[in-house]
Amino acid sequence: MKNPKTNSFLILLLIFACILPMVMESKFYLNIFILILLYATIATAWNILGGYGGQLSLGHTIFFGIGAYTSSLLYLNAGISPWIGIIAAAVLSIGIGIFIGWPTFRLKGTYFSLATIAFAEVIRHLTLYFRDLTKGSMGINIRFEPGASNLIFREYSSYYYIALVLFLIALAIVYYVDRTRIGYYLKAVRENEDSAATLGINVTKYKMIAMVLSAGLTGVAGVLYAQFMLFFEPESVFNLNFSIEIALIAIVGGMGTVYGPLLGAVIIIPLNEILRSSFPSLNGMNYFIYGIALMLIVSFMPNGLLPLLKKIPEKLKGRKNLDVKGGELVDYSSERSS
Repeated sequence: MKNPKTNSFLILLLIFACILPMVMESKFYLNIFILILLYATIATAWNILGGYGGQLSLGHTIFFGIGAYTSSLLYLNAGISPWIGIIAAAVLSIGIGIFIGWPTFRLKGTYFSLATIAFAEVIRHLTLYFRDLTKGSMGINIRFEPGASNLIFREYSSYYYIALVLFLIALAIVYYVDRTRIGYYLKAVRENEDSAATLGINVTKYKMIAMVLSAGLTGVAGVLYAQFMLFFEPESVFNLNFSIEIALIAIVGGMGTVYGPLLGAVIIIPLNEILRSSFPSLNGMNYFIYGIALMLIVSFMPNGLLPLLKKIPEKLKGRKNLDVKGGELVDYSSERSS
């Protein structure tokens, strides 16, 4: 069971998240919180496949872009509400995820990552080639027609609450995965795929389950991004840097943990905005900083920041149970527990 103090902290955090738009007037800062929730959702989706399953995908931009294009094209060309487009985007993303996963899951490690990059580049070039449908490099421009049915709002707070609900859904899914057979089997596959297969685990089946959940959630996030930004083009939604950033968020926060991607997003997204505003003339400075941060995290904290933060209360509690007597440290914790 979880620590009651941890549960109380999470409840307070949720209450804070719910009332935040009511007390924050700055659109700039509210925009940052929307991006934090959106990126935390995508990183949580990536974490199911990459963190739990050990399949380090660098092509998740495929599902993000597919979600954005599917919903937007249905809305602009057929007048179909983005709320229905969410379902279509999720289904199409899942279908493409299965199509990609079937051959690539036979690869391991770096080869799998390279294969996902290759698929992402193929999708990007196809989007540029079929410009009669996708508008090519000109991008998709969505008319600003506010309305709940259009998933377009004047107030940022509406986008914020939708992003919050989407993140909570993603969090509930990964929480379920973490505490069921699916999560245990995926962790076994991550640690040693051959041993997991020897123990009778259907490795391909559980990899595919992780891919389905991950691709579907990422596709839905792409729909919200499109309706929030109202403009996107292939270079922005099928960008390798985007895939790296999503993976970095999960790695920094803690792969294979429920709340790690949220912690990573809280750190990375504001840092990204600060770097962009501080170095406007140095394009790509944020990715340079990301690279340094990634090397440091992998070298000194390979499990991410969340496991490290969890140890702090334990260390503080351990120090409270220690006292100095005659120049020696005496532990009274055993006496208190008896």
